[in-house]
Amino acid sequence: MPIPESQLETWSHQGSVTQSCNTYNTIKSALEANTTPYAGKNFKVFLQGSYGNDTNIYAESDVDIVIRLDDCFQSDLSQLTEEEKTAYKSAFHDATYTHLEFKRDVLSVLTEQYGAEVKAGDKAIAIEACGSRRKADVLVAIQFRRYFQFRSSDNSEYVEGICFWNGKGERIANYPRQHSANLTTKHQNTSKWFKPMARVFKNMRSRMVENGLIKAGIAPSYYIEGLLYNMPNEKLTSSYQDCVVNMLNWYRREASKPDLVCANEQYYLLRNGHHTCWVQSDCDAFVEAAVRLWNEW
Repeated sequence: MPIPESQLETWSHQGSVTQSCNTYNTIKSALEANTTPYAGKNFKVFLQGSYGNDTNIYAESDVDIVIRLDDCFQSDLSQLTEEEKTAYKSAFHDATYTHLEFKRDVLSVLTEQYGAEVKAGDKAIAIEACGSRRKADVLVAIQFRRYFQFRSSDNSEYVEGICFWNGKGERIANYPRQHSANLTTKHQNTSKWFKPMARVFKNMRSRMVENGLIKAGIAPSYYIEGLLYNMPNEKLTSSYQDCVVNMLNWYRREASKPDLVCANEQYYLLRNGHHTCWVQSDCDAFVEAAVRLWNEW
């Protein structure tokens, strides 16, 4: 039998807002204090992830925070001509305060504030939950630019994102602001069905893991949002049950899988061997497990 509408409606509700908001504001204040080693630098602190995008569920307690240094940046010049690449290299010089120093200083600030609750991970700095404060991940990044034209520093075209390095020293570039803005537009264009449905599918994911239908970790929230982002707007309508059935049937029967894009529209969604893409076999497994959950409820 199908999952009841009442269960789907319950799953559509947003998770903690007050505790997450307080957690973010507390950590943001620590990062922006005028006593930090980088206080005189140009940087921004902002949210990314499910809480920042209003798609968080009760099972997702982490608050994802980005602190981005804007005094230096990395670039993708692959779309430029050789002449433009030459102009770019002559326009800029190497930074004296780099991502490495910035991450070191941010880690010292957080450690001084939260002590042993702070752990430097492969990508982000984790702050464990304590009392009413939720677990938080602080991603230390610098500005990233994907250039499409460069004649001079005042005459260029680029898409702005963030980049950071993992424990292996691999650079990862992403576009959280575009992701968030595009989710909001999708939400508005689907009569506000999109974000509740993202929460429904995240809760379905949690239940599928509990029931042993999929392994934990194969369906990150970021990719679930990306999958729904590609779904035609007219299929997100009528009822939660209709939306679930429409999404599963669309992916299995209609979707041109190689053409699906991440919600930031800067990367393809389904590719193997890329840090920013979902392995298609994992996406397939998620969808098939959702079908099974639906049929065996």
